[in-house]
Amino acid sequence: MSQSSVTAQDAGAQETGTVTGAAAVAEGGAGAQAVPADTLAASGRPSPVSLTALRGGLAYNELVTMFRRWRNIALLASLALIPIALGIAIKLTTAHRGGGGFIEQVSNNGLFLVFTALTLTLPIFLPLAIGVVAGDAVSGEANQGTLRYLLVAPVGRNRLLAVKGGALVVFCLVASFTVAVSAFVVGLILFPTGNVTLLSGDTISFGAALVKALLITVLVAASLLGLAAIGLFVSTLTDTPIAAMAVTVGLTVLSGILQSIPQLSAIQPWLFTDQWTSFADLLRDPVYTPNIIHNLLIQGLYVAVFGSAAWARLTSRDVLA
Repeated sequence: MSQSSVTAQDAGAQETGTVTGAAAVAEGGAGAQAVPADTLAASGRPSPVSLTALRGGLAYNELVTMFRRWRNIALLASLALIPIALGIAIKLTTAHRGGGGFIEQVSNNGLFLVFTALTLTLPIFLPLAIGVVAGDAVSGEANQGTLRYLLVAPVGRNRLLAVKGGALVVFCLVASFTVAVSAFVVGLILFPTGNVTLLSGDTISFGAALVKALLITVLVAASLLGLAAIGLFVSTLTDTPIAAMAVTVGLTVLSGILQSIPQLSAIQPWLFTDQWTSFADLLRDPVYTPNIIHNLLIQGLYVAVFGSAAWARLTSRDVLA
């Protein structure tokens, strides 16, 4: 079935009253009607939503939908709880002492709880959250029957994909800052603060260290963009969100396994997980930048490749739901 046949089917849907007034919307007229409330209610989207509003505020609607879903709220809440549990565990079990590792430094300076929490959540918990949201991006719409309505509005496939990708970037930032802010607050409450001793042995002020913590959090979010792009592409391949989520998270696990096999050293620099912990180099003076730059380039490469693949798939697929 060609894309033109999908358009014909969409037109048929208008004739039968499934979506009314789409032609008026396309012409910028005032005759647009609301998408059926029962359809949107079943999808968990705000209802009623007019097609005109859907077209004009797609990015806003996408972000509102993303952060109003109970599943996503639960994911962010779980990420916030991890630093709390970690801080309490360190407070109860670790005496004040020196050391080069993040955990050993937490008891001496609460700001290190931010670095520790990000280090512990990056291999599993943050990718799990991103994989779930990215895997649901397009396949969730198709599964709930709202993808066709979005395209009839008309939104346009290119714009829809851009909005989905932009929302994933926002979620990567929100997820990373959820961990960092929670860890920062817990660190201030449970542990002393003051000048920070870097991994290189140099000492900087608390304010300067706070700026580094901010940069590290942004870098962690950027490290997740390659995974988000993979998840967005996988999401265009299926109408089953759980399958897309499982594949996305599974690829993260696979990449981590490949990373641990010495015999595969030739391909490891090309894995999207290769330099995930390069943010630690920001805690050196001077900052060691090669690994950070390599990480950003790899993430950019994955975004370009899988973003293009997602575009090619979405613009050529038959939308039946």
